[in-house]
Amino acid sequence: MPYSGFRFRELKRQFKLEEKGIKIFQNVPSLKPSAWLNKTLALGLKMPLLSEKARSERIISPLLFELWEQNNENFGIYSGFNLDVDKEQNLNGECDFILAARGDTYTVESPVFMLIEAKDNDIKQGIPQCVAQMLGARLYNQQDDNHIKIIYGCVTTGDDWQFLKLENDIIYIDTQRYYLNNVSQILGILQNIIEHYDFLKI
Repeated sequence: MPYSGFRFRELKRQFKLEEKGIKIFQNVPSLKPSAWLNKTLALGLKMPLLSEKARSERIISPLLFELWEQNNENFGIYSGFNLDVDKEQNLNGECDFILAARGDTYTVESPVFMLIEAKDNDIKQGIPQCVAQMLGARLYNQQDDNHIKIIYGCVTTGDDWQFLKLENDIIYIDTQRYYLNNVSQILGILQNIIEHYDFLKI
């Protein structure tokens, strides 16, 4: 069973997780988008977004490219990578997007942020898959002797964004959702996550 096969109740029971709803990102400063990003999103939104692939190409990828450029290309963006960590625990399968410490190698090093596109535009349906991938990322790090304490994740429809945080055995789900019509707020949160890890020193 891949990451997408989990139900939330089964996931919490199998990995002994506690769930808490909090505001994860309070008072995080916004990040102004570039003229390129504004134009790219405007063009992308003129066309119908009828599939996950379309949302990925026209909304999510441009946002991540913007962050990559604004941070001097100091982290890696991996799309469609198979994060096969532990098949016995069903921590295997393809990940929509991973932000990792480096982007100049053919292997993912220290994945720290997992972003998935919600199935059928349903954020709630995407949360178990995202949490499973965050658990997979943590185990992947541990196997590489890199014990990153906090893993962030996000589920998005492209328009709606909901963030998560995994710390110890607690999964924090942000009680606030963010929306593409305030793209500077979403960029600010993603920038805050990048600065938390300080990719240059990982």
